[in-house]
Amino acid sequence: MVFISAAAAMGGFLFGYDSAVINGAVTGIQKHFAVGHGTTAFVVAIALLGSAAGAVAAGRLADHLGRVRTMLLAAALFAASGLGSMFPPNIETLATWRVIGGVAIGIASVIAPTYIAEVAPTAYRGRLASFQQMAIVLGITVSQLANWALNQAAGGESTGHLGGIQAWQWMLGVETVPALVYGLMALAIPESPRFLIADHREAQARKVLVEVEGEGVDLDARVAEIRSVLESAHKPRLKDLLGGRFGLLPIVWVGIGASVFQQFVGINVIFYYSSFLWQSVGINESNSLLISLSTSIINVIGTVIAMTLVDRIGRKPLALAGSIGMAAALGTAAWAFSYRHGTGDTATLDDTHATVALVAAHVFVLCFAFSWGVVVWVLLGEMFPNRIRALALSVAASAQWIANWAITVSFPDLADWNLSATYVIYAAFALLSIPFVAFAIKETKGRALEEMG
Repeated sequence: MVFISAAAAMGGFLFGYDSAVINGAVTGIQKHFAVGHGTTAFVVAIALLGSAAGAVAAGRLADHLGRVRTMLLAAALFAASGLGSMFPPNIETLATWRVIGGVAIGIASVIAPTYIAEVAPTAYRGRLASFQQMAIVLGITVSQLANWALNQAAGGESTGHLGGIQAWQWMLGVETVPALVYGLMALAIPESPRFLIADHREAQARKVLVEVEGEGVDLDARVAEIRSVLESAHKPRLKDLLGGRFGLLPIVWVGIGASVFQQFVGINVIFYYSSFLWQSVGINESNSLLISLSTSIINVIGTVIAMTLVDRIGRKPLALAGSIGMAAALGTAAWAFSYRHGTGDTATLDDTHATVALVAAHVFVLCFAFSWGVVVWVLLGEMFPNRIRALALSVAASAQWIANWAITVSFPDLADWNLSATYVIYAAFALLSIPFVAFAIKETKGRALEEMG
């Protein structure tokens, strides 16, 4: 089960790598193509629109092709995007390859939690589903480590040359290697037993159930349980998500709300723009990449904490604790950034307030990582009824990517306008997430997937 979950979560590793690697390449792209903050933000953010499209398509792909074949498709798109982004003749071509990589990210964001939730034994489902977030944060960390190492090897400049091409090109191209690993690992794991039963391959489903749940499992009872759920449902369509006062089923709105809050606290500003963020307060490019690496390590530590606790204390307590911590950290960062002097490349922040801002940013990442970073993905894999799970997860994940795009495309202009006020906005969303968790989220710890909804 550990290998199976890790293999599925390799898509999460690439999701994290592809999402965050642009952080180190931003300055190099700006200089190489001689573009401003607006165009750069467009290139960074456009991948997220591809992610939204990929997330929407993933549910249908998973139900039509199967979970494993959908993973193989994502691996191929990741590899193609890495190679294409490495040698773009112009900024428009780079943006196109970023969209293709974004589609792969969107597919990976849906297929891994869906697959893991369907194959994992109930008692361990939270921890195994956490593999997805662990893989994402490891991908982010490796991307920042690679960015920093390549930047150092190129003389501290992302436009410096290595092997005949610039460092930022290597940063974007290296993801081809883990993409190939993802494809190979996906070939080595079994198909989801729920998909196999839906596809009338019961004998294969029985073998997989024995493999993942142990020899003691009552196969007849498990197969009958899964089949009864599948037979009582029909092929999900968008109209199946409709109902209730506000168009969609209440459970779908909860999934969308969780996805939007996860992004509107501004977490991906840290992972997409931290080099730009710290340079905007007077820290040089090389040191800003080192700070990005340190926050990524904190992200891993927080994720380990979440994996340890998510099946012990539940999803809601972790989310509530994280919301409170994030609100406090973001408010502190907003206060520290209010002491920034100057604008653009000449902006500075005195040592005392720069230290406070750095500590607050690291605390924010830690609080996010042990709570919302893991809990949202676990919930999205669990909370929906079987009959609409893949499709509802696709809609929720798509909303997440659109929210991510909105934060990503707006940050450079907001930071130029008022960096402190920008962080006040993020802190406000962290505060609003507290009553959302308290009143809208239902605990899923210890419940079988067939009980949901």
